[in-house]
Amino acid sequence: MAYHGSSVYDNEQFFENYRARRNRDTSPNNSIERPILFELLGEVKGKSILDLGCGDAKFGIELLEKGAEKYTGVEGSKRMFDEASSHLNGTNGYVNHSTLEEWNFTNSKTDLVVSRLVFHYIKDLYKIFQAVYNNLNDNGKFVFSVQHPLLLSSIESATSSEKRTNWIVDNYFSMGERTEPWIGKDVVKYHRTIEEYVRMLKQAGFKVTDLREGMPKQEHFQHEKEFERRKRIPLFLILSCEK
Repeated sequence: MAYHGSSVYDNEQFFENYRARRNRDTSPNNSIERPILFELLGEVKGKSILDLGCGDAKFGIELLEKGAEKYTGVEGSKRMFDEASSHLNGTNGYVNHSTLEEWNFTNSKTDLVVSRLVFHYIKDLYKIFQAVYNNLNDNGKFVFSVQHPLLLSSIESATSSEKRTNWIVDNYFSMGERTEPWIGKDVVKYHRTIEEYVRMLKQAGFKVTDLREGMPKQEHFQHEKEFERRKRIPLFLILSCEK
């Protein structure tokens, strides 16, 4: 059975294994992706933020602590939604239980839209980009990360449970569906080239202001060996756009 979208997080075994993996000290989400996202988001004080695929909303708590006026999360997994609701209880934050495909983007305008490692699960991504553009205030900002296309072009490297020492890049320009073994489950993702992400954003009306591939910085790593390993191949593609 292959899982689509956020449904995999409602599998109890996967959910617990994911949490253990995500919260480990060496998680590249913490050492590479997160610092870049905060850099690209810039000052959030007094701003309204929409987080698409917010997960457990711990990122939302950080944004509120940095002075965000309002935080709204959207999460399709019931387990993640329950976690997010618990974390946001007593804050000026709120989470909606909905997939992105079913979410009504016309509820209100927002200053910032952010999404972390979600869009490679979405088949019709251009439709989401259009909705984000229409939901943003004038001069609003859109920052998101996805799994780097080099990793998703071929899933052959992901078939081994061993720590990888090399990576296979193949079929890069053959975009479309990939079924990737991840944390013991088969998960459906959608491969797109970097060029395709930029093309869709520009077609939706955005001005692409920055593009990062997650170059590691030594100050974010506790161990030299892990730092050197993470310099071998990009794990993330992170884009910043303005309306």
